Amino acid sequence: MSDFDAIDSLLDAVGPEAELPPCQVRRELRERARLSKAQVARALGVSPSTLSGWESGRDPAGEVRVKYAYLLDGLNAKLATETENTAELAEEQPIASDATAAAVTSTSSPEAGQDEEELLALPEPCVLCGRPARQRVAGFAQHLDSSDCQATPADTLKPSPTAPSVQVQEPRTARSPRPAGRKGAAPRGRAFQEPSGPADSIHEAVHSALAEHQGDVEAASAALLKRAIPDAMRLLDETRKGARYDVIAHPWIPDILKKQTAKGADQIWEARPKWTRPELPPGKYEVTALDINGAYLSALKTHLPLGQLEHSTGFAHDRRRAGVHLITPPAWEHDAVLPNPIGQRDEPGPLWVTEPTLRLLLRLSGPKHGLCEPPQIHESYTSGATENLLEKFRIALKDARDTAIADGDGLTLEYVKAMYSKFVSTMGESNYNRELYRPDWMHIIRSQAFANLWMKALKAHDASLTVVRAMGTDELHVIGDWRRVFPEGRSVTEVKVKDTYTAGTDAGTGQEQ
Repeated sequence: MSDFDAIDSLLDAVGPEAELPPCQVRRELRERARLSKAQVARALGVSPSTLSGWESGRDPAGEVRVKYAYLLDGLNAKLATETENTAELAEEQPIASDATAAAVTSTSSPEAGQDEEELLALPEPCVLCGRPARQRVAGFAQHLDSSDCQATPADTLKPSPTAPSVQVQEPRTARSPRPAGRKGAAPRGRAFQEPSGPADSIHEAVHSALAEHQGDVEAASAALLKRAIPDAMRLLDETRKGARYDVIAHPWIPDILKKQTAKGADQIWEARPKWTRPELPPGKYEVTALDINGAYLSALKTHLPLGQLEHSTGFAHDRRRAGVHLITPPAWEHDAVLPNPIGQRDEPGPLWVTEPTLRLLLRLSGPKHGLCEPPQIHESYTSGATENLLEKFRIALKDARDTAIADGDGLTLEYVKAMYSKFVSTMGESNYNRELYRPDWMHIIRSQAFANLWMKALKAHDASLTVVRAMGTDELHVIGDWRRVFPEGRSVTEVKVKDTYTAGTDAGTGQEQ
């Protein structure tokens, strides 16, 4: 083969990229076909969060781009043919009088203004007459102008909100040729199956792993831990169905949230506690090390920014927004009995903190506690926020965790722990989770866990317990009858004993034990 033949062969192997419609059309086609993100993502072998990105402006590449283009082309052809056939059949129906059409319209709408009206980008068959309509009310396409609706008198006697009055035999649509090399494609008719539910999906994954490894718990556990991150992402998407807000997987982020070096860190301070009481009263004491259950799981309930972070300056804090803030923290004068809310920091001056840390400082500076001065806010990167963005995700994991504990199912318990802990730790700049890039969320959730631990230390102190240590997310050491303050158990609202030891000084010798 000559050099030119080799070049020609190489050029032949590089084909043009499959054409994709604009991102807004991609979503319209999926919604008109009444397919969920989870259904389409499962058929393409990606996560629904990735599909959300494609419907928001990002483009896929490689083989999955060809598959996605093939799907969209097929949906476009099918929906266009159905609309044309529905319109042709509807034209053969007798034209209803204005009075009849008005009666039909009033039947489908119980109270004026009660149902939300939606303007459709592409017409859909009216549920009453079958002709193309551009409005949707209460989830069903229909004509709002009685002169446009051509429902027959017979239709007024049996209005159906769930199906069109004109039944159309689904035509065979002309599809573009199936792209070559579709290895491992799902059998036709099974590509868009819905999962049985968030809780069931966790148990099904465990049973499947056990069956695959012939009941070998150790091997099944290793397999489940490897798939914990993608399984957590699938669970997130399942629990986000019908939610008011789309999770933006890869928004623009400011430089302060980017790593300064490949193995370095960004500029966000998470306020991780690492505190030991400097001195105990004279005497010997029994110290109980308490373990806070499901610290990261509980921290999923926190104020998370929904969209792209926006810059602002000034000292005001808007509780409807969340993000990261450059503050000068207040002086802390209680280090002898309580840890500093911003953690152990060597350098003075301003620092970037997360929403939970700022809210904790503002709370402690308020009239109820009065433990410090308010922090000074210099600038912020925030977005509109909600505390319940991950709430269904958290509850699904919590329920699975509670069930596993009640059943003595250690395999499921470890799997669930891996799902929520790895979900939090890999949503930043991680090679293990390419689907969700939200370092701001990662820092916020971690800081919320630290803030939760700090508030437990304050609760113990206010109940006259002696706080000895506060470490990380889940370790609190106290002296005294802690059972009157914290319920004991394994649920996320309870604590369990991690260790007990003796500390203090011998009053006779003055030596520390």
